[in-house]
Amino acid sequence: MRALVDSHCHLDSADFDIDREAVVVAAENAGLVAIINPGTNLETSQAAVALAEQYPMVFATVGVHPHHASTYTDMTTDALRKLAAHPRVVGIGEIGLDYYRNYSPKDAQLRAFSAQLELAATLGLPVIIHNRKASRDTFAALQAWTASNSHRGVFHSYSAGEELLEQALDLGFSVGISGPVTFLKSTALQQVARAVPLERLLIETDAPYLTPAPFRGQRNEPAYVRYVAERIADLRGLPLQQISQQTNRNAVDLFLADRTLT
Repeated sequence: MRALVDSHCHLDSADFDIDREAVVVAAENAGLVAIINPGTNLETSQAAVALAEQYPMVFATVGVHPHHASTYTDMTTDALRKLAAHPRVVGIGEIGLDYYRNYSPKDAQLRAFSAQLELAATLGLPVIIHNRKASRDTFAALQAWTASNSHRGVFHSYSAGEELLEQALDLGFSVGISGPVTFLKSTALQQVARAVPLERLLIETDAPYLTPAPFRGQRNEPAYVRYVAERIADLRGLPLQQISQQTNRNAVDLFLADRTLT
């Protein structure tokens, strides 16, 4: 039964330029019905939309990643608003804060994050949140945002630990689990994968990054989301079909409620 959704995959990455068509076919053969392709700047957001036009199973979100926040201006907001009007766009992201790399100054990251949260609220779209070593400011921004609108989103490739999981859930957000859950030493993430309520769980690859076992060290691709689902099913003592169907339902509810998946 085809039911898997890869809720976060950078299919526009140059890593897929030589065989993107084959990667999409492999995803279909692995049981995927949808791939969410987030943008990380204006160029990749445009590329995500183009891929969503090309492949029926691909949907786009548009946004500016914190690494690129120093480039963000009012014109960026206008450009994202225009892109978001496309019928294949289903959210705003990947947006958020990254104090680990700090490729953009913190004040620039905060401004870009705030502007895109406001845009998402205005457009009535869910958000995809990147949070790395920035939980305090990320949660503060989202608490203010959720207090003023009914829209929610997902913590992409969740890494804030079980100690902040309840706070993330209290915000009404979903939790995205990716390839590292399959790593032997990822015990903290595995505990999160056990603890997340099934109705808030999303699975993702973040391809071409974060490749799960048994392919660790190689390029990741959307077909490998199955290994994430299998590991979570094993951790929770549940059938793979149940994890696949529930995470499909969760992704549809968040991003694809008015879409027909085949």
